[in-house]
Amino acid sequence: MTLIQWFIFFLIVQAVHFAGTWKLYVRAGRKAWEAAVPVYNAVVLMGIINRPKWWTILLFVPIVNLIMIPVVWVETARSFGFNTFKDTALTVLTGGLYLYYINYATDAPYKHDRDINPKSSSGEWTSSLLFAIVAATLVHTYFMQPFVIPSSSLEKTLLVGDWLFVSKFHYGARTPITTVATPMLHDTIYGTKTKSYLTRPQLPYFRLPGFQDIKRNDIVVFSWPVDTLTDITPGHMRGSVRKPIDKKSNYVKRAVGIAGDSLEVRDGYVYINGEQNDLPDRARIQFSYKIVSKELLVKRATDANGNYVVPTDLVNGRYEISDIYLSGAEGPNGPYEHMAHASEAAIEKLKNNANIISIERTRYDAQENNTGIFGAMPGRASSVDNFGPIYIPEEGTTVAINTESLPYYQRIIEVYEGYEMGREREITVNGNQILMNGEPLTEYTFEQNYYWLMGDNRHNSQDARAWGYVPFNHVVGKPVFVWFSKDANVPGFNGIRWDRVFTTVGGNGPLVSYRYWFLGALLLYIGWSFFRKKKQAKK
Repeated sequence: MTLIQWFIFFLIVQAVHFAGTWKLYVRAGRKAWEAAVPVYNAVVLMGIINRPKWWTILLFVPIVNLIMIPVVWVETARSFGFNTFKDTALTVLTGGLYLYYINYATDAPYKHDRDINPKSSSGEWTSSLLFAIVAATLVHTYFMQPFVIPSSSLEKTLLVGDWLFVSKFHYGARTPITTVATPMLHDTIYGTKTKSYLTRPQLPYFRLPGFQDIKRNDIVVFSWPVDTLTDITPGHMRGSVRKPIDKKSNYVKRAVGIAGDSLEVRDGYVYINGEQNDLPDRARIQFSYKIVSKELLVKRATDANGNYVVPTDLVNGRYEISDIYLSGAEGPNGPYEHMAHASEAAIEKLKNNANIISIERTRYDAQENNTGIFGAMPGRASSVDNFGPIYIPEEGTTVAINTESLPYYQRIIEVYEGYEMGREREITVNGNQILMNGEPLTEYTFEQNYYWLMGDNRHNSQDARAWGYVPFNHVVGKPVFVWFSKDANVPGFNGIRWDRVFTTVGGNGPLVSYRYWFLGALLLYIGWSFFRKKKQAKK
């Protein structure tokens, strides 16, 4: 829906509210016209139902208002003596239209001295639950969201099994685009394949002001731009499902390139504006290696799905190589061929182990028209190790559109700044002429910033090299804290990585855990709360 359509819808809602409640306002000692003034009528209504005026804000917060509006309907009915379960059910099930019956078909007086406290333990429990959901939804949507690392693309900076808190306010919280959705669920209802939201109606994209821009090498959580597609092969990136931006799958990568940068990948290393990217000291670039050893570097384990192999404690502990598996034939007495994704520092240490026969890094040479790489076309050679140079679009910058540049910018024009912004655009090529909706297209000015997001695990990461730029409107937030970490390959408490619990994601220097500080603060709070309640009980 456009802003004009939403404004018309808003006015219709206000008219429906006035028609169904103006007599109730009068019975409560207010003027009938007060029921017709947008926003002000909600402030007045909070006074009528004896609720705080700040509730008005919650009525206009997407998703939260799905809970608050029915609550206000019920509270309005109860303010005029309609307190039974039947009254409550009719109010909710009729979408608030039961208030029309109270307004026109009854002379029920206003209850000035209505007791707003729950009349039973079940009522108190329900009230507490509703507002816990409201509070959690506000925090989850606008301040901080939990996130778990599902893949090894950022090893060893972030590990599989790390549980993060992602800040929404660093870059500015993105307000919900879907207006009807289950609070705190993403795109599906747990345990089912049912969508947790309605595709229509949608709000226009909007983001609250942040206090920080995305900096080069920041780790960023974002909505996967190509999550609508059934085929993410570059050059064939199309799909039949158009998910709203805020319901696309969430990914986490490193912003190695930001808007305005010229980026190139040479032999697996990123170069920005001609100079090799200088990563933070906690970042550990990993490549894939072929490792031949005299003895196995993995051990066999069994789960419900059958046999698999996991790194030995020696490899995982001393050398910090957790992403390793058998890759070749094995004899009864060796040698054994492994494929591992590891940092250069880990490989240098492993070379000194007497068990190692040879180690060789895998290299991917550029290939012409490599359809697995973003921007592929005849005459252009690329690979995951060798790519570019390319320009990362910056808001307000104008670029020439021709057959050479189109593979990089077509999706931006048609999708990110096209139908996702309410504009249907179709680009066609007729010889050397490029048309948009039948009109010649020779240049284009970008409407937002874009970013180049890659994994540190360079040979085991599906990232921008496969599907291209990430628009700023797809940015979710900045990971700031690891509050829990568990190795799924190690059962029970032994798998908890205590050295990672309550550690910061950013920063320089060695990783420091603040778990003892947290536990100390928690114990102090519990003690203070206990003695405060004890002191109040004596009064």
